[in-house]
Formats: sequence, structure tokens, C-alpha cells
Amino acid sequence: MPSAKQRTAAKRNIKKAAAVAKKKKTISHLSKATRTALGKQGAKVARQKRAA
Repeated sequence: MPSAKQRTAAKRNIKKAAAVAKKKKTISHLSKATRTALGKQGAKVARQKRAA
């Protein structure tokens, strides 16, 4: 299980990657792991919106 510091860093990295991808449309160029993480994050937000 990752430490709190690692989790924070991962969240920050995903946010940065998402911002860059939005600007440059580079989702297809991102690593598989990052794309998966972005997809999971998007799905999580969508689920939360539906629940609220």
C-alpha cells in the first residue's frame, strides 16, 4: 500500500498529466499506466456525480 506522500505525488502527477493532455491532446501518447489512471479517475468522478 502506498504511503500518504506517494499517494499525494501520484495525484499531483495525474493532475499534471491531465492538464498537459488537455492542452496538447496527447492522451494517445501517454504511457498505458497514466492513461489507465486518468480513465479510472474520470470514472470515479462520474460515479460520484451520479451518486450526489
